[in-house]
Amino acid sequence: MKVLVTGGAGYIGSVLVRQLLHKGYQVKVIDSLKFGGEALYDVMLHPNFEFFQGDIRNIEDLENALTGVEAIAHLAAIVGDPACKKYSEEAEQTNWTGSVALFEMAEKLGLKRFVFASTCSNYGKMADPNSFVDETSELKPVSLYAELKVKFEQYLLSDRKDTHICSTALRFSTVYGYSPRIRFDLTVNEFTRNAAVHGEQEIWGAQFWRPYCHVEDLARSIILVLESPEEKVRANVFNVGTTEENYSKGMIINEVCKVVPNVKVNFVEMNEDPRDYRVNFDKIKNELGYTITKKVPDGVKEIYTLIKAGIVKDSFASKYRNI
Repeated sequence: MKVLVTGGAGYIGSVLVRQLLHKGYQVKVIDSLKFGGEALYDVMLHPNFEFFQGDIRNIEDLENALTGVEAIAHLAAIVGDPACKKYSEEAEQTNWTGSVALFEMAEKLGLKRFVFASTCSNYGKMADPNSFVDETSELKPVSLYAELKVKFEQYLLSDRKDTHICSTALRFSTVYGYSPRIRFDLTVNEFTRNAAVHGEQEIWGAQFWRPYCHVEDLARSIILVLESPEEKVRANVFNVGTTEENYSKGMIINEVCKVVPNVKVNFVEMNEDPRDYRVNFDKIKNELGYTITKKVPDGVKEIYTLIKAGIVKDSFASKYRNI
């Protein structure tokens, strides 16, 4: 199978590309290189790899990118609440208009599979702070980023569920860990970086919850869906992660302090947070046999090792964050 990875030079996409190539897939990437192309340097000469610089908002670019492929892993987006808030027009055009155009052209060309990278941020805030949300829970997006993810999910799984394309939405946990396109604006990575570089971290609202999943495991879930029987994944949605990896911010910094010595933690009381959710992941485990390979402490060790080695000279540089 030849797979198109949109956003293949990004944080998750660059990991997915390597996993696909390792498993023998033919891989094509379309990426605007908004954050550079360094993450693809070592795969450019791979015989099963093809790169096309382009923007999914451009119809001609889509036509060139989709030629000869059978499946799409759609990760291209303006990612995160802050970035979508700052670049709202670009987010609307990319995360919604460009995504619809991508799907419509894939449909026209007869592609077989479409896997969409969505987010657990769609859940917003738990109605019951003592419970867990799952795929049947009400979606309560509280940011433009989540609103656009919910909108495209509904388009894909409801409005176009009867198309010939087998479409699946994956609601990703908050990501962390090493990637060729490393980011330090993600909770686990950021807390670890700050603790390692400055020896301290400020925590606002230590009690609020999120689920976390390593970038390698999120990428693996896409391949799992591509390889799963159509009847299990068609017009379906799965949370991606594991129930045991729900953490509050206070729990995250505790894991950081186990690895990074002598960290000063400053807790700031915060009683309201628009996003607060613990997520249940039984569906993907029971229906597709999904399991994770790494946990938050593993990610903390990765980032700490990277920082302490001095490989990254300025981990606060703009290229290591989305805004």
